Amino acid sequence: MAGQARFRTRPFDPAPAAGTVAQLVLLEVLCRAVGLGPAGWLTGCVFAAATWAVLARALRGSWPRSFGPANRVTLARTTLVGGVTALVVDSFDRPVPVAVLVGLAAVALVLDAVDGQVARRTGTVTALGARFDMEVDAFLILVLSVHVVVPLGPWVLAIGALRYLFVAASWVLPWLRAPLPHSMARKTVAALQGIVLVVAAAGIVPRAVERGAVAGALALLVWSFGRDVGWLWRVRREAVGGGAGDPVARAAGGESVSGAG
Repeated sequence: MAGQARFRTRPFDPAPAAGTVAQLVLLEVLCRAVGLGPAGWLTGCVFAAATWAVLARALRGSWPRSFGPANRVTLARTTLVGGVTALVVDSFDRPVPVAVLVGLAAVALVLDAVDGQVARRTGTVTALGARFDMEVDAFLILVLSVHVVVPLGPWVLAIGALRYLFVAASWVLPWLRAPLPHSMARKTVAALQGIVLVVAAAGIVPRAVERGAVAGALALLVWSFGRDVGWLWRVRREAVGGGAGDPVARAAGGESVSGAG
């Protein structure tokens, strides 16, 4: 009964709804400032609705139910990513201002270094916050990779798709879902993808340099995923072979497998 009472008295956090409003405001600003077209507007609205639905569902199953300051920073990043997504979709029909698109993406990448610091300094690190941050990063990289397909070629899509292919593989191979130990190399490689794609989207360096930089980033990403898959395979073999202790348990406190790369 006490657990049921605790569940009933969980406070409602209006942050997801506020994020939806902020997204619609940003879309309206883009519409008036740069002439965002119907396709971009519709995409932004779908993005806002999907973000609200996913967050509302996640909060219902989490404790504490309050969003916390770090997640609010991530939600602000999500709003910027929604604007980038709308502009990228709009670019399929007509030219869009590259400076605005790159500016929104660059600020979202900078804020990626802020939400984690806020979570640690305020003692509000949660599994929900880590997953939220990771999903926003992954989606921004996917959208940016879509945007640079025209100048660089379809092979660039591998950067955005690799993480989602990994997740799909984990549905078939459950051992890929085991937690990973903390790795600065993994975090650095992941951050590099966004930086290189933003520079490529800006078109401020020669095309040959862009291709080389993006190809190098992709190679590092493949290496990072390969290293993590190899580690998870070794852990699985040790667990099946009855090695000393539980290697998966020893990795507890590490990063989610879906953050590989």
